[in-house]
Amino acid sequence: MRFVAALRHLLRQRWFRRLFAVRVTGQFADGFLQIALASFVLFSPERQPDAPAIALALTAVLLPYSVLGPFVGVFLDRWSRRQILVVANLLRALPVTAVAVEVALDRTSADLFVLILLAMSVNRFLLAGLSASLPHVVEPEELVLANSVTPTTGTLAFFAGLGCATLLRAGLPGRSTDALIVLIAVIGYVAAAGLAARMPRDLLGPDRLADSETVPAALHDVVRGLRDGLQHLHERPIAARALAVVAAHRFLYGIWMVLTVLLYRNTFYAPRQSGAALNALGVALAAAGVGFLLAAILTPVATSRLMPQRWIVVLLLGAAVAMVLPGSLFAQPAMVATALVLGLSAQSVKICVDTLVQTGVEDDFRGRVFAVYDVLFNVMFIAAAAVGALIVPADGRSYLVVGLLAAGYAVAAGWYQTRAATQSMSPVSVLPRER
Repeated sequence: MRFVAALRHLLRQRWFRRLFAVRVTGQFADGFLQIALASFVLFSPERQPDAPAIALALTAVLLPYSVLGPFVGVFLDRWSRRQILVVANLLRALPVTAVAVEVALDRTSADLFVLILLAMSVNRFLLAGLSASLPHVVEPEELVLANSVTPTTGTLAFFAGLGCATLLRAGLPGRSTDALIVLIAVIGYVAAAGLAARMPRDLLGPDRLADSETVPAALHDVVRGLRDGLQHLHERPIAARALAVVAAHRFLYGIWMVLTVLLYRNTFYAPRQSGAALNALGVALAAAGVGFLLAAILTPVATSRLMPQRWIVVLLLGAAVAMVLPGSLFAQPAMVATALVLGLSAQSVKICVDTLVQTGVEDDFRGRVFAVYDVLFNVMFIAAAAVGALIVPADGRSYLVVGLLAAGYAVAAGWYQTRAATQSMSPVSVLPRER
């Protein structure tokens, strides 16, 4: 398996192992935090959430990624990235500790969402810092390989955290369990800070301090850079259409997530069975995680035989079919199967789009275009949550919504197939071949 071989090769390098350990530990802890928040906010026996409540929770988690994402580079180019990894992990442990107190006291005030926003805002710096640091711990010719392997492994670590937290809740039922799970996440963040501290202070860059430009001027340059990135995309149809199709997939996937949470919370289980509902939802999320892993395995093979554009069309059509059957059966096994297909589709589309954007824009604009990509990717999920709040019923059971989602995937596939037919691009593997 090329993915496993690539990871094994990279792990032979000392400093990559250290940086990799920081990522895996932090994202594993993120899984614990997400399960605790889902349990307390959406799956508490005392609360029966509706679509607007889910939309609010998703916004609290994703808004920092959308707003702060393009701007963090200004500071990553001025501060020691190793110190960012150490300090930011310790800083996010503070609001998460406060979240544990709020959960233990059974409070769901606005303070809780403010604390979540603070923790996720710090997390945005961490993920960007990990990506910016990667070129300092691998050889230049291995950078594409590392960029392909590490995000997938980090996502798998996140799903592993979700699974472990779900098992812990099943084994230790009770109101205090959610607070305990949050505290375990805090321990994970402190451990990630300790792992980062084991690396030399200057190892991860920046190689040189940013110029004398003031921070306000640099922030203004970010806004101008986003505008320039949009203009460059307008002149690069291959990349622009790829971003459009991943935005459509993200939007439809987000609405499906709202529907799925409501099904498990309000239809498959009684209001007092919130623990069992969350555990069952964890199985569906684990299936989506398996889909992510399959995407990392299958997409390099598929794109070595097909153009990435054609593979994207196949994935969109597969999502449309899965939404109709088994997605419209509204039964737990059917939802698990649908989660697997949609996880495979979502991650495979993203891998292909990453490749199309990397190869479809000029190097001088690549950073700015990916900043636009980052904003678009997260804003579409927030938009999906908002639309889901309007169209998804409280029990999640809606043939109309499922039909609209299936039609949306099919329309996206047809639109992209029509546009991609005029693009010339040879089959390409999105992971480098083993040497």
